Amino acid sequence: MKLSRRQVLKYGTFASAGATLFGAQSLLAPHSHAATTMTGVTYLPPSYKALTYGSNRFVEMLKEQGGDALSVEFYDSGQLLKADEQLPALRSRSIDFMFHTFSYITRSVPILGVTGLPGVVGELYRHPERLKQGSPLMELINEVLAKENLYLLTSGGGILEPEYIWSTEASPIRTLDEVRGKKVRIVSFEATKALEPYDIGATRIPSSETYMALQRGTVDAGVFNISTVIGRSLQEQLKYCYKLPMTGFSVAPFMLRDTWDSLDDDARAVLQRAADWYDENFIEHCNNDIYANEYWPQVKEAGVEIIEPSEEEVETFNAGVEAVWDHWKAEVGQDVGERAIALALGKA
Repeated sequence: MKLSRRQVLKYGTFASAGATLFGAQSLLAPHSHAATTMTGVTYLPPSYKALTYGSNRFVEMLKEQGGDALSVEFYDSGQLLKADEQLPALRSRSIDFMFHTFSYITRSVPILGVTGLPGVVGELYRHPERLKQGSPLMELINEVLAKENLYLLTSGGGILEPEYIWSTEASPIRTLDEVRGKKVRIVSFEATKALEPYDIGATRIPSSETYMALQRGTVDAGVFNISTVIGRSLQEQLKYCYKLPMTGFSVAPFMLRDTWDSLDDDARAVLQRAADWYDENFIEHCNNDIYANEYWPQVKEAGVEIIEPSEEEVETFNAGVEAVWDHWKAEVGQDVGERAIALALGKA
């Protein structure tokens, strides 16, 4: 049976499939040269101009500077693997690196949840240096990730502007109290937990299906980063943006820790230079250039009303996030959780 490369990589995600299809010949054989030939993926399409800005340049740098040390095959737009397939494929060594949104994988990789904790994201957004390469928080994250044989090359130098609550004209959310009882599209587990006290109907639908869900009234609102709004033209279906910082994330490159450690010096240097560029430019460019100068003007031009929460609403919301923090700390370990939150808030 002749398989396409996509089929080979997908089957490689599951060990039993490899044994069935190829017998004694391992699917992992091509990765004996992983130090010099690497396959990378992202599920994000080009319509996400801001989110793919960093990954595009990262891969370009690998190709420009790889020389004899490193060659790269890169697949975007989910053409090789869908979002939920990427992490299993990385762990099974079917791919060598991936760009992934933190909020999609915090259930599988809980330590990344610190970047999305309500009550923490605002501080991380205002202080991106706390997630820079070499920062104590990044060192702690990678220390925990190493136990799962994962390595975060860079967060991109911070987190993206927080996700807010966006709603339709038919089901407006202009105050914290108006969240109650609404059907809300949410990806982040942390934001879902934070909104549980408001009796919402949370649903996790793909971004590609969100436009129709809003149009048909399947959902009343969504917790979105502005990249999702513009990337999927959701401003055409939305009327209100309630700018209460709910959660946050970055899109960043991941590898297996032992793959990184096994690279020869030349190949690792090429990757590190690309990671250094990503750390200095990705988040800063998205937040301060693309969002400020392109995306928010498009949202306002579409007639979306921007609503700032009152201090009382912010205080009310933040007063209820302790339960979310406690749940997260129980997942990552009390000591690790407390250290990570303290570092994110600038208290350690």
